Amino acid sequence: MVLLVTGKCSFKCYYCPLSLKKQGKSDTYANEKLVNGDEDIIFEAESIEARGTGITGGDPLLAMKKTLHYIQLLKKHFGQKHNIHLYTATPDMKKISQLANAGLDEIRFHPPPEDWPALENTKYPEAIAHSRKLGLRTGIEIPCIPGKAKDMVKLARSAENACAQFINLNELEFSESNWQELKAHGFEVKDDISSSVKGSQEAAGKVLSSLEGQKIIVHYCSSSFKDATQLRNRILRRARNTATGLEIITEEGTFVKGVIESKEPAKIIKHLKKEFELPDELIRHDVEKSRIEIAAWVLEDLPVLSNCKYFIVEEYPTADRLEVEKRPLN
Repeated sequence: MVLLVTGKCSFKCYYCPLSLKKQGKSDTYANEKLVNGDEDIIFEAESIEARGTGITGGDPLLAMKKTLHYIQLLKKHFGQKHNIHLYTATPDMKKISQLANAGLDEIRFHPPPEDWPALENTKYPEAIAHSRKLGLRTGIEIPCIPGKAKDMVKLARSAENACAQFINLNELEFSESNWQELKAHGFEVKDDISSSVKGSQEAAGKVLSSLEGQKIIVHYCSSSFKDATQLRNRILRRARNTATGLEIITEEGTFVKGVIESKEPAKIIKHLKKEFELPDELIRHDVEKSRIEIAAWVLEDLPVLSNCKYFIVEEYPTADRLEVEKRPLN
């Protein structure tokens, strides 16, 4: 599970992919679900059968009270086997100690690019060494920026000297919030079917070859792996655990359902239940989206009611229920 504790951050990284809805806000999200209470976090974790949680932001260390509480909440509910790692750009020794005491398993530091060539002149080496002494798995996680391969190699070597165990390189991607800045920095999209930045993967290859034989472990995560494997598996698990009787689960994990749009949804539902003896599990009033949801196979056989519009809808099983397709039937 991805637990975004806060969208606030002390740094203004031009490549930050965080959505405009979350950037700079103090709201907490468990995956796509806005958190209003502890029960929302537990529900989301159970819905996707989460074996661990990645705590992120913004910067979680800017909301320490919430961050410590959520670590303790997850450990208490799921047990010590529930692995928790955290991303931060803040090398604060006192806060790192608090995180370790709360039950954090792993910390991943995110130094800004200007610190990559000379990490030894920052507080990060001390924070890395401190984290290791506390028993935390400790490493670096950064975006793989084209043209910065030499800086990333220097960063990895300095981190290794400070006892970091790994460095994670993520393929740089365009998002709604960073595309203007990435364009302004001269970056281009890799191809027509991807949001990845051209040259990011090649830069990772240079870093990997330069660090061959080093003790520090180098991981590279492509955007295609995140989307096709990590995200898809999470969506499939959530679909399986949250589907009701009226949803059809596709091979990709999306839901297909029927939708009736009407100005009098309660009246229409009452009529359909009485006229066609529809059970409760095949029809419901979706108050949030102001519509009637009904099993697709039922809707396709219903006569068209006056002042009603019929649709077959495909959407993600995530909390935000992102719509993929909406096909009219009348």
